[in-house]
Amino acid sequence: MDVFERMMNRRRCVKTMLALGAGLLAGVRPVRGAEPPPRARVAVVRTGDRAKGVEQALAQFDLTDFKGKSVALKANYNSADPFPASTHPDTLLALALALKGAGAGPMTLVERSGMGDTGSVLRKMGAYRVAETAGFEVVVMDGLGEDGFVRETPPGTHWKRGFLLERHFAEADKVVQTCCLKTHQFGGHFTMSLKNAVGAIAKYDPGNGYNYMSELHSSPLQRTLIAEISQAFRNDLIVMDGMSAFVDGGPHRGTEVSINAIIAGTDPVAVDAVGVAILRMYGTTPEVGKGRVFDQEQLRRAAQAGIGASGARDIELVPVGAEAPDFVKRIRKELNA
Repeated sequence: MDVFERMMNRRRCVKTMLALGAGLLAGVRPVRGAEPPPRARVAVVRTGDRAKGVEQALAQFDLTDFKGKSVALKANYNSADPFPASTHPDTLLALALALKGAGAGPMTLVERSGMGDTGSVLRKMGAYRVAETAGFEVVVMDGLGEDGFVRETPPGTHWKRGFLLERHFAEADKVVQTCCLKTHQFGGHFTMSLKNAVGAIAKYDPGNGYNYMSELHSSPLQRTLIAEISQAFRNDLIVMDGMSAFVDGGPHRGTEVSINAIIAGTDPVAVDAVGVAILRMYGTTPEVGKGRVFDQEQLRRAAQAGIGASGARDIELVPVGAEAPDFVKRIRKELNA
């Protein structure tokens, strides 16, 4: 190839690039058939049967990738108060058995209670009985040493020193959580999957005694800090037990309403947005009812950090059960409001 031909090839290349750039600036549409960005799939089951509802919700997701994988479980055992303050034993059992049925490998429930001795809370709430029945291990975070945690400092975090994530959640092949549907009177505004991850980090640093919970609860950015934990806390599967909910008060007690719903997904922002929409449908606190759903600080910060859905348009709602379609329409109306 001579010099002249090489120059012509370069000129043609430059012209092509300029033409493509001009087309983009002019608003040329993407090639037909290009894949749209994936939407966050959220299953919404309407049922009076908790265990069946969990089973139906999980049937909407492909669990084959759990086969042979180690699983870290996170439930909601902040206090020794019954559901919806804490995970219902039937929910935990149904979830664990479904994972076992999918061929999951060793499973470990890891917990830290914020309002009581964790071991006592787990015993009173029946978690140890479920573990024996379903065949998984239980780890109490109280008293774990430095080797029980992994230090996490997510990019752009507002945590002053980052935080310590319990090691199972950092190293397991899969992380699965089940949360409740309720408001939070101590600054969180609501406590669902994003807030549930607070129980996966250390209360204080075993090495130097620094108290992460004091930082969290005294910060004007409390809801932002809550959201940022999920930059390090994976969510391969989430089951929200919405058979009933606290529409005010919380997390340990409040006004309880019957909802008869099980919500499941893999995107914590989408799952929590659906939860907020449901609370609004039943009349909730001024904080949770204020503004658009995605203006809630937990959701807004989580979306900014790339943790999950950034708006209602990113959520695909999947109704399950005869009463679910109408219920989902009401949820969609709240999400779009």
